[in-house]
Amino acid sequence: MITFALAVLFLIITPGPGVLSAAGVGAGFGFRTGLRYVGGLFIGTNIVALCVVTGLSAVLLAVPAVRWILMGASLIYLIYLAARIAFAGSKIGFAATRSVPGIGAGILLQVINPKAYVVNTSLFTGFPFAPENLTLELITKALILNAIWIPIHLAWLWLGVSLNRLNLSAPTQRKINFAMAASLLAAVGLAVYAGTTHS
Repeated sequence: MITFALAVLFLIITPGPGVLSAAGVGAGFGFRTGLRYVGGLFIGTNIVALCVVTGLSAVLLAVPAVRWILMGASLIYLIYLAARIAFAGSKIGFAATRSVPGIGAGILLQVINPKAYVVNTSLFTGFPFAPENLTLELITKALILNAIWIPIHLAWLWLGVSLNRLNLSAPTQRKINFAMAASLLAAVGLAVYAGTTHS
């Protein structure tokens, strides 16, 4: 169980679309909006976990057309998020927009986020510790996963909000924007690589 918890920590704490976008929303729109967005990410990651546990994701992703549609939607959305961050000007976070990312945006990102499927598949199909009681193992894994997932994503949100409060110079803020955008684009590159090597 400790091995599983450590695997959760290392798989989730590494920068991916979820945590990076949580920081970006916090920086661009503040803690309250960011909290709603993280709430959406939380719901979305648990939807993905349910799809993995029930085998639905394996069935859907076995169809090449579905896999490529999911990959395409994910890439488009991640590039969109990266562009909004990169072109936010001297303000850290997302470019000005009439709509703010909320619960629905968080759910959408996780449902089309390749990393969410990889992480959940690795965690729920590996690291067995109660093979005699699969139901207990799955419930325990879900509880451990969420107990680690929540503070990590709240920490990234807080980081984004804190960056916005530092009153940094415009050039420094622009560099942070581009660094955050580049990180998201790196996630896009990894998604493309994973998709092409497993197709």
